[in-house]
Amino acid sequence: MDVSARERTFNAGKAQAGSAWPIEPNARRTIGYLINRYPKVSHSFIRREILALEECGWSVFRLSLRGWDEELVDPADITERAKTIFVLRRGAPSLAMAVLRQAVRAPKRFLAALWLAMRMMRPSDRPFLWHLFYLAEACWIAPQLERRQITHLHAHFATNSTEVAMLVSVLSGVGYSFTVHGTAEYDSAPLVRLAEKVARAAFVVVVCSYARAQILRRTQPKDWDKIKVVRCGIDPAFAGTNSVPPSDSGRLVCVGRLSEEKGQLFLIKAIEALIEEGRKFGIVLVGDGAQRKPIEHLICKMNLAGCVTITGWATADEVRREILDARALILPSFSEGLPVVIIEAMLLGRPVLSTYVGGIPELVVNGETGWLFPAGSEGAMLHAVRACLDAPIDRLQAMGAAGRERALRYHSIDDQAEALSALFETAIGGGGRPCPAS
Repeated sequence: MDVSARERTFNAGKAQAGSAWPIEPNARRTIGYLINRYPKVSHSFIRREILALEECGWSVFRLSLRGWDEELVDPADITERAKTIFVLRRGAPSLAMAVLRQAVRAPKRFLAALWLAMRMMRPSDRPFLWHLFYLAEACWIAPQLERRQITHLHAHFATNSTEVAMLVSVLSGVGYSFTVHGTAEYDSAPLVRLAEKVARAAFVVVVCSYARAQILRRTQPKDWDKIKVVRCGIDPAFAGTNSVPPSDSGRLVCVGRLSEEKGQLFLIKAIEALIEEGRKFGIVLVGDGAQRKPIEHLICKMNLAGCVTITGWATADEVRREILDARALILPSFSEGLPVVIIEAMLLGRPVLSTYVGGIPELVVNGETGWLFPAGSEGAMLHAVRACLDAPIDRLQAMGAAGRERALRYHSIDDQAEALSALFETAIGGGGRPCPAS
């Protein structure tokens, strides 16, 4: 099924974002999805997952805590916003009334949830009042699920959205699960009480084996069987792109949020050595974020305006064009789970230069589909860049072909949606139909 068909799978309902969502007549085929902010430019992988699950026969009730005023550029995200209910959109009075109703209607469950919210306050990286806000959000969500006879709620990211899902479970008896994506979640495991969230969940999804190992070391052995690897599914638009030979120029592209853990500032500092060697190359940074101003300052200071370009946020089509116009993708990350852009670059037949961190070595094979180097090693990174710039086009093309085959094998959106669907079926007791063949 093509992308446009996937995007039309579900009727958006009323034009006003989040104004309505039809009550599902067959509750056994309905699940709730809870995200802190959705849709969002950097969360296209969640959109793909939801649409693929709908193709598997599930109706997905989209809930977002915030994000109704998010600036969106992708038409698919704009369509998703019309399908999403926003918990905080109606403001504090709506939450206050929800708390009052829940306390009156089911006082024992409410007190149990209140006690759990208070336990979540210590230790925590959030002010204690935030956990009471999470309880209020849960009080608002619980009757929404009950009205639609939804018996399972899935959250993305192990932070506040999962805490809200856990509180909803205590208030209503609805089961929950969640997906852990990156290092920020398991690095802060004690602060977000990750072990308790795992213990109470029906199952937990991680995006690579490395992430599973990090969760295992922070949870009780009795809960280890709950932790399942379901890899990020690839965008069919990327999978269907015909192979285009890598650029004969020295153009490298780095796609991702401009942030400390992605290592873009480290990359810019290091390329001075290549310039002194007289090499002709260019680096395009696709993305935006907190590190943009420091990166721009360094570019100006080192007089690299003719060598380094920052595009800002880009749509999926723009990202695809930037990757296809490049010789290779470079991602000098200090910390990662498994970046989706690496999968996308490999699908487009581009070698990948990246670090031995997180789940990256599970996909990128050094010397076969790209070059890997130790994170934080300027010399090793420059050695990899030189090897890429010096490689003949036929070698780059062979690397790209090997990478595409590997990405298709491990990251089919249909295969991953089928695996996730099976987990929901087990948790709920059946309900989804088998995914159709691609």
